[in-house]
Amino acid sequence: MASNSKPKKTGRLRSRLQRLFSSSSGAPDGRDDESISQDPQPPVQDPSSSDSSKGIPYSGERSRVPVMGTHRQYTGATAENATSSTGALASTSMFSRARNFNVGNLQIDSSQHVHNAQDKPIDGMDIECSSTHYPADPVPCVAKGWKMLLENITSNAFYDSGARFDPPKCDEDTRVEVISEIMDWINDRKGPKRLLCMTGAAGAGKSALQQTIAERCADSDILGCSIFFSSQDPTRNDLSRIIPTIAFQLGQHDPRLQDYIRRAIEKDPPIFTRTIRTQMDRLVVRPFKRLQANAGFDAGSFPHAVLIDGLDECSGEEQQTELLSTIKHCLLDNDLPFRIFIASRPEWAIRSALNPETQGYLYPLAYHIQLSDNYDATDDIRRYLWRRLQDIGNRSHDPRARSRSWPTVEDIEKLVRAASGRFVYAATIVKYISKRRSSPVDRPRTVVDWTPEEGHLAMPFEALDVLYTFILSAAKQSYEAVDTNRGRNFLLLLRAHQINSDGREEMAMKSLFPTCTLLLDFIQTRACRDI
Repeated sequence: MASNSKPKKTGRLRSRLQRLFSSSSGAPDGRDDESISQDPQPPVQDPSSSDSSKGIPYSGERSRVPVMGTHRQYTGATAENATSSTGALASTSMFSRARNFNVGNLQIDSSQHVHNAQDKPIDGMDIECSSTHYPADPVPCVAKGWKMLLENITSNAFYDSGARFDPPKCDEDTRVEVISEIMDWINDRKGPKRLLCMTGAAGAGKSALQQTIAERCADSDILGCSIFFSSQDPTRNDLSRIIPTIAFQLGQHDPRLQDYIRRAIEKDPPIFTRTIRTQMDRLVVRPFKRLQANAGFDAGSFPHAVLIDGLDECSGEEQQTELLSTIKHCLLDNDLPFRIFIASRPEWAIRSALNPETQGYLYPLAYHIQLSDNYDATDDIRRYLWRRLQDIGNRSHDPRARSRSWPTVEDIEKLVRAASGRFVYAATIVKYISKRRSSPVDRPRTVVDWTPEEGHLAMPFEALDVLYTFILSAAKQSYEAVDTNRGRNFLLLLRAHQINSDGREEMAMKSLFPTCTLLLDFIQTRACRDI
């Protein structure tokens, strides 16, 4: 009796496994509901199935091999794709560590991937599973298309990226008016203009405002995506990874959208080599329209703020123009429910697009904030300096700095006048004064009285020198690239502008770019020599 029962039991087990993994099998029939485990449990049912009566017994332990059924976990698939195309629901906890064996025409390899005779995934989806997360937790799986997307994003561009640790943002009680205006515009979902462009000179505080807005949107669950360009970071100073990064962030808000994006990539794997407009259309516009077609989709609850900072730091005017044109033709023309906020220096690409005299293509569509012209930051800078210097004094070991008489009104006003409305100057000064190697009491005077003399050890404006040297170098290259400017000396032109400017503008230029004194002297020498 015993010798005959073993082959019979083995045959029943083999028959059960063949039906379980066969691509043509349906739900287990009643005859096979006899449990092969020692501790049978109630049937496991598919939550997405309309037939709740179907199920199979399992051994009382969570499935550890998510090759089929609802036990597979991955990013980027909808509920209907979570079940196997066979329709069978399986629990294989009994064989959670079984590898390298065949069942009929199916093969389970060392990574617990299940293949048929044609070496294809049994459910028609290209899923990659890790076999290192056993025994207690479900094995995480990532759809191939979503994995390809992850390989083509730049996480450094996120508002909360570690690469941007301690980013500039607005101090409490500063920029209150402009922040309120921007947030009111973002929250006005039905407003006629869905594009906001904020332009301002270098150092005016655009990135600090954008960071503050991003954090507020994230706290309110309305941040769809954020992109922070940087000319110094090769992963975010061009357009090669920008559209995938936007698609990734949007897809994180809805698993259905994520699945549509994944399918688009798997249908067209070379999508990341195509034009920016094609990428935006296939990875953002079409998937989002499919999401909108779902009966239960509520557009009013989807995070709608799209923030892009530092467009001018995207290398090349052509790329800047291409991105603006793509936003217009793909996002605005298709009437997607996003509020798009772009911050940039008024370089040619965005300046020409917003030009009211030439009716630039974005002029009738965009709400334009000219930060340097519309908002006087003097009072905000004064409040910022008072608060920061008092905090520095309270932490100082110098009793003079802890005194209520420091900083003096005279010191603050000198710094405010030198800043000329540029927050970058004030922030640079605060950073310099906060250094611990000496007392903060003497440093404000060093800053105000500093001149770029040879042999100076103090370099309070080093960061500004780097910033404005980059700006002037880029301007020189752009000027000289124009054929009609050949034979005209850029340095001579800059010197002529400086001579014809009023005293306030010249003072602002020298305060923002302290080594400008040396530069202008050099320009004057060159000009005299050329003449």
